Amino acid sequence: MRKKTAKDTKPAFGRQPGDLSPREQIERIIRVDHAGEFGAVRIYEGQLAVLEKTESGETLRHMKAQEEVHRQKFEELLSERRVRPTILSPLWHVAGFALGAGTAMLGKEAAMACTEAVEEVIDEHYRDQLDTLDDSEGELKEIISRYRDEEIEHRDIAREQGASEAPGYELLTSAVKAGSKLAIWLSSRI
Repeated sequence: MRKKTAKDTKPAFGRQPGDLSPREQIERIIRVDHAGEFGAVRIYEGQLAVLEKTESGETLRHMKAQEEVHRQKFEELLSERRVRPTILSPLWHVAGFALGAGTAMLGKEAAMACTEAVEEVIDEHYRDQLDTLDDSEGELKEIISRYRDEEIEHRDIAREQGASEAPGYELLTSAVKAGSKLAIWLSSRI
């Protein structure tokens, strides 16, 4: 018989001291997802600034167009739910473009490695959100689930287009993943 862990038991009244209220939890989800989609658009803009006229241009435009739809929907949710966006948007504006352009300057494979790394983190992030949300947030869960599927598609495209052939692949993807996780943590709170 397996030992019960804290994760297996629920507190008597549903929440523990320090837990976010349901409203605070939704605010964090919408805030961080908007920031992430904004950052993703900027990454693709940076990549396109370098690779627009290459064989990767069409693929990058396709992925950017999907990210723009995601960003727009989360902007609508910010307004509808009266959630303030992260104050870090100016930083993500610059950092996203710089990451996209910087990896693209290393070559198509490095740009794809960047995409693969970001999308792996986002897949996990969205999966965690789907596990957290209850059925009262059916519409938000459906949006996140659909966007997660598109992010997985982007990851798979990046892999098909040679992400693993990027110079310094392991170092590059590890750094991008760490930066993405930090951006998620910061954007959900600030």
